[in-house]
Amino acid sequence: MKENAIKAAEYHKSGLSCSASVLSAFRNEISLDEKQAVLTAMPMAGGRMTKCGAVLAAEYVIRNKYPDDIAEKKVNDFEKKFISMNKSVICRELKGTGTGKVLRSCRGCVMDSAEILSEIIQDNNV
Repeated sequence: MKENAIKAAEYHKSGLSCSASVLSAFRNEISLDEKQAVLTAMPMAGGRMTKCGAVLAAEYVIRNKYPDDIAEKKVNDFEKKFISMNKSVICRELKGTGTGKVLRSCRGCVMDSAEILSEIIQDNNV
């Protein structure tokens, strides 16, 4: 597991939301301090924006790290990888709300998002 993925999982274990965990682990990539990362992540958490908060936080990092044209491709790559692992990026579907079938735990989504984001940042190819 990549270093930032481990950090993200540790943040989540300590009680941070899914989005705050991912954004805090990658905050140095986009020049945020820890408080800014947590505050920025608040509206993304808990399925408030339909998509998984860990996914939204990773996409936030990508969109703030790269120019628009590169960011768009990297966000698309991120979502394809996440969906191939978890079958959805929609929070309620991942949590099994209404179906009773959990596709992935919140911590699992945090770890997967952080792993994929680490790979995307390390990949210099567009």
